[in-house]
Amino acid sequence: MIPRHLIIGSVVMLVAAFVAGAYLWQMRGRVKQMESSAAYSRPLAPPVQGPTEPVTLYVAFDDPGVLRAQGANIPLPAGRQQRAQELLSALLDLYLRKSSPHPLAPGSEIREIYLVDPGLAVIDLNAAFANGHRSGVLVEELTVASLTETLAANIPGIARLKILVDGKERETLAGHADLSCFYDVSAVNQLAGQLAAP
Repeated sequence: MIPRHLIIGSVVMLVAAFVAGAYLWQMRGRVKQMESSAAYSRPLAPPVQGPTEPVTLYVAFDDPGVLRAQGANIPLPAGRQQRAQELLSALLDLYLRKSSPHPLAPGSEIREIYLVDPGLAVIDLNAAFANGHRSGVLVEELTVASLTETLAANIPGIARLKILVDGKERETLAGHADLSCFYDVSAVNQLAGQLAAP
């Protein structure tokens, strides 16, 4: 027969282990919640001020599967890299609206754009953009073509483009568009011509 004090001690230790496990599980959930809220608490850049300039945005339309040039007037800073950032921010604003012709996941954003000489542009997307992107060959190609054409049409001298996600290379956007390569702007321009509205 097992002594009574050993049984009581074992039960107390088992209850303590369950309580500690429940507490750790709850703390793990809080840490994840804090991490996700911290991801969206980046300080916002002040809005660009000054006169607006005419630009051409290449907007993807999923239903007919086309890319259309669309004129817009947006305020643009003097710096080449900052101009590129504002151009793609204006494009994303269109895609994040309720009536978007090419909806993106909530929280999608361009983290940074780097213009590297000679003629290389690097677009760094956030994880929400890539992880929430709809999967499909045409939908993903439209996204890549839209970003590339918008930059190339408004920032002279861009010949190649690389897309990163959270500062790292990624194989595909959402299973189809190859992000491991450098995109040749002239090849994307030919694709955009094929995707252009009749």
